[in-house]
Amino acid sequence: MKNLWKWTGGLLALVILLWLWVMGQYNGLVSIDEDVNKAWANVEGQYQRRADLIPNVVETVKWFADQELSVFTDVVEARAKATQTNVNIDDPSSIAAFQEAQGDVGSALSRLLVTVENYPQLKSDQNFLALQTELEGTENRIAVARGRYNEVVTEYAKKVRSFPANVAAKIFWFGDRNQFEADPGSETAPQVDFGGDE
Repeated sequence: MKNLWKWTGGLLALVILLWLWVMGQYNGLVSIDEDVNKAWANVEGQYQRRADLIPNVVETVKWFADQELSVFTDVVEARAKATQTNVNIDDPSSIAAFQEAQGDVGSALSRLLVTVENYPQLKSDQNFLALQTELEGTENRIAVARGRYNEVVTEYAKKVRSFPANVAAKIFWFGDRNQFEADPGSETAPQVDFGGDE
């Protein structure tokens, strides 16, 4: 009878230890999963900040340059498309669509800022200069938020793929998360031409 109690006690202790281990692994996975969600929310927040600035930039430039209507239309349409793109960070095609929409916004903004070069008064307008500085700061914040998101996703991937956490990850359906990738063609440096043929 004593051996039965010892064996039962040992089995119970093993079950308790196994339960504590599983709980610890699960809680660790939940914690890093939430870090990924938070980092993604920060990325979206920075893109939203840029989207919120765009109407002010467009209106300021428009006041100076009414004849550049197609550039303004492109910026407004790109912004509308980007703000309507829903993202599921577990779906690579959803992230690709989001990145494409944000790339369109960046491209439209670049064309808008090139338009500004034709208007010397606009380049010296304090309101425009303040908006341009804020927009540049936002682009930097976007880059930082994207980098931080990728760092957290890398940590998540390490945790989910490493033993023994990978066992708990499979049991509780913790899948892969997608990195934020560079826009297609961004590996090629843009050509700069100052028009100085001599």
